[in-house]
This record gives sequence, C-alpha cells and structure tokens, in this order.
Amino acid sequence: MTAQDVPVVHALEQDLFPADAWPLEMFSAELAQPVCWYWVAEQDDRIVGYAGLMCIRPVGDVQTIAVLPEHEGRGIGSALLRTLHGQARELGATEVLLEVRADNPRAQRLYRRFGYEHIHTRPRYYRDGTDALIMRMDLTAPEPPSAPRPSAPRPTHPTEDDR
Repeated sequence: MTAQDVPVVHALEQDLFPADAWPLEMFSAELAQPVCWYWVAEQDDRIVGYAGLMCIRPVGDVQTIAVLPEHEGRGIGSALLRTLHGQARELGATEVLLEVRADNPRAQRLYRRFGYEHIHTRPRYYRDGTDALIMRMDLTAPEPPSAPRPSAPRPTHPTEDDR
C-alpha cells in the first residue's frame, strides 16, 4: 500500500466496516511506522483487498485484513494472510496474533485453516459491543495447506520516497 492507495483503501474500509472504520489519518500514520507493513490486492487495476502487519519481534500482529464481498471465496484473503505471515517470518517473528469479531465466522474459519487458535476473548471490544476473539498462530510450525494459491498481492511497503 502506498500513500496513493490510502484514499481508495479508506473508502473501502468505510464500506466494509462502517461501525469500526479506521480514520483516513490512521492509514497514513500506519504507513509511516517502520514496524508496519501494508499490502493491497488488485484485480484489473482495482484494489479488491488490503492487509497490514505490525511486527515487533518476536510477535507479528495482523492489524487489518479485508476483501471486497464480491471477491470473497477466490483465495485473496488467503494470499494476503500468507503475505503477512511471510513478512512476519522474514522479520524474525515466531508468532502472529490477531483479533476478529466474534460474529464473523467466515474470517474465523480462514484463520483456523491457517492454524490460528482462539486464546482469549475481549468482551465488548468493538464499538457496537461485539466481543473480539484473540487468535494466535505459531510461525515456527509448518503452515497447514489451505485455499488454492492465487498470485501474491502487490508488495507495497512504502519506500523512503513515499513517506
């Protein structure tokens, strides 16, 4: 994700997560952090998904992951998650954490396919009062096979020129 992608990603964020959407400034601030890495997935020159990772060794943290509903089920979320895992491993992480809405079984299934385990619940974490499930994946274990492997998302960690 580059600074030029932020307005499009923010618009998608507002559509996909109306109750919990990040403010525009948060995406820009995240891109400026040296411990954060963000990617977009594109199809026909259109952003159809995005994901972000914060990594402070030995822990990676999935900051966000989203795919447009009309593109779900095509392996884009899996490709984005694999990209986050690869980056976390490259940075020396041994585990990855994330939080997912308790009322989002589709996302929970994706994470379980990759070996995530539910380790804690944060009651009423989201603005609408929904619980957050905290999930953990051991990066030292082999990644279980999951969805077919589409082409990888465009790597988009900002360069010094983009900051």
